[in-house]
Amino acid sequence: MLIEGLPLWLAGTNCWIVAPGGPGGECVVVDAPPDPGTIVGRLAEHDLTLVALLLTHGHVDHVGGLGSVLAATDPGLPVHRHPGDHHMLADPAGTSGSLGQLLAWEELELEPPEVLVDLDDGQRVRGAGTSFTTLHTPGHTPGSTCFLLEVDGEAPVLFSGDHLFAGSVGRWDLPGGDRDQLMASMAEKILPLDDGVRVLPGHGATTTVGAERATNPFLAELA
Repeated sequence: MLIEGLPLWLAGTNCWIVAPGGPGGECVVVDAPPDPGTIVGRLAEHDLTLVALLLTHGHVDHVGGLGSVLAATDPGLPVHRHPGDHHMLADPAGTSGSLGQLLAWEELELEPPEVLVDLDDGQRVRGAGTSFTTLHTPGHTPGSTCFLLEVDGEAPVLFSGDHLFAGSVGRWDLPGGDRDQLMASMAEKILPLDDGVRVLPGHGATTTVGAERATNPFLAELA
């Protein structure tokens, strides 16, 4: 299985490409930062066919490239997101606080996607031969979502968006953020996961649930 992270745009936001069959097959993309040319170019380099996009939340550094990626691949592809962030896709720059101001000079397609699919907690999202389990983790935004992917013969993978990072957690001071919600989501949805689950966050280095349980000062509050 190919899982590749592309840290993009000013915020170094990770776009994750997931292709179970490797180059030459179908793939799913998790988050589309405002650098669509790099995303589309990387798909072409791997000769991958994009079949679905998953969004961890609606901040512009995670969705700003969405419209342009769809325009370059297939505008009718399904885009999966939690409805709690629906309003953010309608105005990603205006609902992202200071992040949105950084987008003023970009030339991007910011219209909402043609096909939006609502996500519920616990729902399975299938595409390219993969099955992701949706974990609704509000706190960074109302619709913040993590995706858990089972990988044959390997530890599961958690695409944690801006909910959990190596050594830290997501901000709660941007529009829609709530610290109490974020910590409750962490306790209810993330801490019960096995230590071996690999964490692929929206920014920064990869980690594991076990490493964060042992060293992350925010998770220590929940012990």
